[in-house]
Amino acid sequence: MKPQFKQIVTVIISIFLLSCSSDETTSDNSAPSQPPTSITIAPKIKYLALGDSYTIGQSVCETCRFPEQLSSSLRAIYPQTSFSLKIIAKTGWTTTNLISAINDENPSSDYDLVTLLIGVNNQYQGRSFSIYEQEFPELVTKAIALAKGDKKNVIVLSIPDYAFTPFGTIFGGTTKISTEIAQYNAFAENYCKTNGVVFVSITDITKRGIQSPSLVAGDGLHPSNEAYGLFVERILPQVKVALQD
Repeated sequence: MKPQFKQIVTVIISIFLLSCSSDETTSDNSAPSQPPTSITIAPKIKYLALGDSYTIGQSVCETCRFPEQLSSSLRAIYPQTSFSLKIIAKTGWTTTNLISAINDENPSSDYDLVTLLIGVNNQYQGRSFSIYEQEFPELVTKAIALAKGDKKNVIVLSIPDYAFTPFGTIFGGTTKISTEIAQYNAFAENYCKTNGVVFVSITDITKRGIQSPSLVAGDGLHPSNEAYGLFVERILPQVKVALQD
């Protein structure tokens, strides 16, 4: 019995050793894990924000407006990059006002990112829609020229719908305002898509203003800090693509 027992033990040990050898071979032949590919951008980024009260951040703090929140988010994502921000915007500006301001300031044409949000005051002031049809394309062309002539560096935002604010419900009701704002946004979106310019719609966020009062600033009309934060979340993926080398 002893010789047979030794043979059994020998077979078991051999099987065990072969199993370990097989495991080690599989482990050695497996591809080593690769670190995630890092996305690099330029060491210095210049950002120009063009618009009206929605860009200058009427009724919210200076760091609450969306261009500032966007810059802050980018600094957190790309800590090795320095960001500078210039804003050409003022409450009440129409497309005509913005064109005049750009011409007067004559900014440099070396911006890495340009955002454009304009048109609500054309609607609010009852200006002819044909003015927007003529001047919005002119502003997009100017934005591209300021963005080093590269359309991929330009991002157009849709016009918020102020019908869904306390002011909007008193001023004229949701139907008329929303219908007209939708007309402006449809034109802008179609123009951008036709010409290969990124268009990001944030209007649906502002349509939650009555349901979620925290999305409306203290003046009862403009977006709040929270709403602008949601704007940034919506446009940030597009901005990251635009800034890639």
